[in-house]
Amino acid sequence: MSTAALRAGAGSSTAVRVRGVEKSFGDVRVLRGVDLDVAAGSVVALLGSNGAGKTTLVRILATLLRPDAGTASVHGLDVVAEAAQVRHAISLTGQFAAVDDVLTGRENLSLIARLRHLPDPGAVADDLLARFGLTDAGGRRAGTYSGGMRRRLDIAMSLVGDPAVIFLDEPTTGLDPQARLDVWATITRLAAGGTAVLLTTQHLDEAEHLADRIAILHEGVIVQDGTLAELRRLLPPATVEYVEKQPSLQDVFLALVGPTTGTPTPDAPAREDPS
Repeated sequence: MSTAALRAGAGSSTAVRVRGVEKSFGDVRVLRGVDLDVAAGSVVALLGSNGAGKTTLVRILATLLRPDAGTASVHGLDVVAEAAQVRHAISLTGQFAAVDDVLTGRENLSLIARLRHLPDPGAVADDLLARFGLTDAGGRRAGTYSGGMRRRLDIAMSLVGDPAVIFLDEPTTGLDPQARLDVWATITRLAAGGTAVLLTTQHLDEAEHLADRIAILHEGVIVQDGTLAELRRLLPPATVEYVEKQPSLQDVFLALVGPTTGTPTPDAPAREDPS
């Protein structure tokens, strides 16, 4: 089934629905009854510290793990009973780049395009290389890329085929500031085009900038879920006390005449006149 068909057949604006999901590893309960919704065309940030269960939840939604209890669906498809169909509708980018170091950047993208049975893999690869600023490096083996370049290529690979739902597990790890902004812009464009994005992150500024809703996962439970404005209203506004600092005579002097050689500073006391 094509991604377009999955979009058309969804019948609901809810792209991802999670109810009462639990998961344990041995005696450790990682998820303790998670409820979460992601609307089509929106970005939901799953915010939490290390060990909160963010990656575990994403792996369940991507059909890589089976929940112990509860239900989860993507576009109305159950992630356990209809796992094969779910995989046609989603894309997943993990915390570490999953690229083939032997292949060039362009070959990595073309390979994914062929696996998704797209009609012109080369054109798809060239478009994504351009969008992620990798055109000049497209003919080089990925093993020669810097960490940031590998990350950009990895994210570009996840966008091949215009998936209906994208899971981004800490997608800007290892990126320089400009590349990070480029990824943010790409995520915003995807959501504007109707793609549902579930983003896990530890970066508060990333959640603030990108997310339509923010879900805070703590010790395996969603403790709060809402817009940034709704979450801010949970705490009273802080009172900031303004303290006026009067200028010292030295401040006035330096402002009037500028620093001169030999002018004493707080860290360099004036030397005594030897006479």
